[in-house]
Amino acid sequence: MYEIVRRHLGKVVAGAAMAVTGTAVAVAIGVPGTAGAEDSPAARAAGSGSAPADGARGTDGAGGAEGTGGRGAAALAPATVVPPAAEGPKGTGTDPLTDDELARARELALGAPDSAARQDVDGDRGRPQHLGTELADPAPGRETERRAQVRFYDYARDELVTRTVDLATGKVETTAARRGVQPSPHPEELRAALELILASPLGKGVKEDYRDATGTELTSADQLWFNGDVYRTYREKNVPEALSRCGEHRCVRLVTKVRNGAWIDTRNIIVDLSAKNVVRVG
Repeated sequence: MYEIVRRHLGKVVAGAAMAVTGTAVAVAIGVPGTAGAEDSPAARAAGSGSAPADGARGTDGAGGAEGTGGRGAAALAPATVVPPAAEGPKGTGTDPLTDDELARARELALGAPDSAARQDVDGDRGRPQHLGTELADPAPGRETERRAQVRFYDYARDELVTRTVDLATGKVETTAARRGVQPSPHPEELRAALELILASPLGKGVKEDYRDATGTELTSADQLWFNGDVYRTYREKNVPEALSRCGEHRCVRLVTKVRNGAWIDTRNIIVDLSAKNVVRVG
């Protein structure tokens, strides 16, 4: 009798345990936890762009479209471009020179009495070749004054001329001339060099390369993109006799290409702008 009762109670306890386990499984399936939600098909669909309705409406729930507390892309204000402030005729302090100040500085520097004897890259007298204009370093005790430093190259004397002008008083404060100093060329000088190449016998090869690349004739420097720098003899292994004065003379090397097209190799052609010579190297 005792054995029968013990087996009966064991069945009851086992049945109750199974019932509890089944209930727990049903609860787990019906009400998924956080870990289950993250790996469910619904969660994967939401991650691919199908956000819950509350998140789409921009609420602070965890279902926001961007995961930023409901601040979706639609809630952000569109980007705007603010135009730059209008430039006045004069700058202040260490502001860059305005267009008006650049023009005035150049005019003041060219107005010096000795400018009449100077010469630009095209051989025009009274107009030394302008290279650049920049704000001069402030002098001690004159930090609020606007002064400009203007650089020219004088082809008549092959010298670099630097003038400092006071933009307020219009006075040329200093003038310094140095020979054997070759700063980077101005675009006007590079264009003059290209025109000399095209007009020389060495320009024949450049024109042939242009014809091969485009099927049309090269008749103007405007048909080419070009850039370049000073030819410095101390960087070269072999310097032709015709270029031995480069450094004292203004000499440049160009790189050229068809506009929006192929490169044309002119790196072995050097132009002495002072002597108006075109020389092949290498």
